[in-house]
Amino acid sequence: MTPDTQCVSVHETLTAAAKMMRDLDVGALPICGEHDKLAGVLTDRDIVVACVAEDINPVTVLAGDLARGKPVTIGADDSAEETLRTMARHQVRRLPVIDGHRLVGMVAQADVARELPEDVVGAVLREVSE
Repeated sequence: MTPDTQCVSVHETLTAAAKMMRDLDVGALPICGEHDKLAGVLTDRDIVVACVAEDINPVTVLAGDLARGKPVTIGADDSAEETLRTMARHQVRRLPVIDGHRLVGMVAQADVARELPEDVVGAVLREVSE
């Protein structure tokens, strides 16, 4: 897990979010709203597919515009196996880590893969990639 993950505000533009990703050297950021409540996760792919590829100016779109539904999360005490199952079930490669209602970090497939046997990781990666 990457601890002390920074959020992009629902009110920040996609350009600001992209610069934040560049500066932090990450491909995804949690989107936080009022009182730092998790509103979603924004990926570099989201910016490309939902904005750039549609010829929409990323300066005019807010991160909150791409936050849809309840974000998929994992608990701080959940096991590596449960984390991979959640990733597979929701076909995501990164998850916000929550302790109670507080965001404490982000976990990526690679983080979990280092903790589990290769055969388990391989099976789950196939599911996530389907």
